[in-house]
Amino acid sequence: MLEKFKKLGLSRNALSALEEKGFEEPTKIQEEIIPLFLKGNYDIVGQAQTGTGKTAAFGLPLVEKITNKIKVPQAIILTPTRELAVQVAEEINSLKGSNFLEVAAIYGGQSINLQLKRLKKGVDIVVGTPGRVKDHLLRKTLDLSAVNYFILDEADEMLNMGFIEDVEEILSYATKDKRVLLFSATMPNPILKLARKYMKDYKLVKVSQDQLTVGLTDQIYFEVNSSNKFEALCRIIDSEPEFYGLIFCRTKINVDKLAKKLGARGYDSDALHGDISQSQRERILDRFRQKRINVLVATDVAARGIDVSDLTHVINFSLPQDPRSYVHRIGRTGRAGRSGTAITFVTPDEYRKLVYIKRITKTDIRKKKIPGVEDVISSRKLRIKKSIIDLINSKNTGKHGSFAEKLLEENDPRDVVSALIEYSSGQELDKSKYSKIKEPYVDKKGTTRLFIAKGKADKMTASKIVDMIRKASKIDQKKISDVSVFDKFSFITVSFKEAEKILDAFKKLQSGRKPLVERAKRKGKKKRFK
Repeated sequence: MLEKFKKLGLSRNALSALEEKGFEEPTKIQEEIIPLFLKGNYDIVGQAQTGTGKTAAFGLPLVEKITNKIKVPQAIILTPTRELAVQVAEEINSLKGSNFLEVAAIYGGQSINLQLKRLKKGVDIVVGTPGRVKDHLLRKTLDLSAVNYFILDEADEMLNMGFIEDVEEILSYATKDKRVLLFSATMPNPILKLARKYMKDYKLVKVSQDQLTVGLTDQIYFEVNSSNKFEALCRIIDSEPEFYGLIFCRTKINVDKLAKKLGARGYDSDALHGDISQSQRERILDRFRQKRINVLVATDVAARGIDVSDLTHVINFSLPQDPRSYVHRIGRTGRAGRSGTAITFVTPDEYRKLVYIKRITKTDIRKKKIPGVEDVISSRKLRIKKSIIDLINSKNTGKHGSFAEKLLEENDPRDVVSALIEYSSGQELDKSKYSKIKEPYVDKKGTTRLFIAKGKADKMTASKIVDMIRKASKIDQKKISDVSVFDKFSFITVSFKEAEKILDAFKKLQSGRKPLVERAKRKGKKKRFK
């Protein structure tokens, strides 16, 4: 299944890391960047939007290139925000496989003493925001003299946030023979000027991305511990009157495991992944289209080409690797004018990824509670009742009339009906088959950056920005940090939880008008800042 990645020149270690993460084939940017980075000596400019897989595009070859362990960083990656710094560092850690590299994220808002200890121990790759990286350089606690790879991620956003001068200063600390890779969603003149000034003969790789849109799909997420995902899935299926859906897992191993567990629990289900032969695939799909099975578990690639217009549900049993995969998955329901439901399971450590997907896809994914056992049993009772009434109305019960009369003559009618329900549907109504689901703790203290469409030109100062936010949203001003005021706009940093309160408050205040406060976007929005 990883043949396309193998052809790009990646090692067995990298392929193993990719398989563990559930990647199946490269994105366009990965196909272009990975071989250029691995085999050439070029500097590279990549024009690609967020969600195209560019972190893996530079992260995979980067961990392949760094083999000798030394006490100072051999690569630095600059990102415009702390959230992206953490995300990139986590992604590279997950891609390094058995390569024992030390990756450190350094950014404002985190204890500098903690970062000093980490840097003193020795790191191979530093991922950081310009302000904090510059701070360490001035303190002489960060040494870039051995950096061979200098990567600028979301360069246009750094421009929009006023970081380009800091970036240029940081570049001056690194050796002249370093390779520079610059990634940007747009290529405004200041970014091109930066490339010409600091990069040698570079290769330009431009990858366009289709607009990420969703249709008639109702999008829901459930917070759940990994150990409770299967139980939650069973409750969802059982609480639906007519469940007919696709369930996505990242890897073929997990697809097989889940399909077997569903089969053992009595569901009509099957599995679809890359190791299944074409003839077997066609048989499975034929059974699914005819609804002889109503649950199909699949990987992303294996699900391509499934043309079924009346799915009721798509369930992300595993969170997809990027927003594009999310849109492709949920787009399989809500087709042909019909509504559908997309459900995503989010574990405590995945909340940040969910926020990221929501922002990039510009869609509302609302939180719901997993159905309780009583709710599931009530739904099943209603379904049984409907089936019985439909059978009565069909006038198809006459052939058992005399048998029914005899049973009713000899026994209490209530006992007869109760016994028949137990005989035909007792297992469906057995509460003991459902295990307890523990409420997960989801850390929503991670931070996000908010954009405010007011700046110095509006006579705003940092204290005035904070006061405006406090009055509108009623949140404690101590929870607002990193206030940056520019000529025509400003930024603040708050927790995920407080961000939701602020956005809701300003949405109510400015109904129907252009938002005064919104999430800071990583893609360049040049017109906004004129």
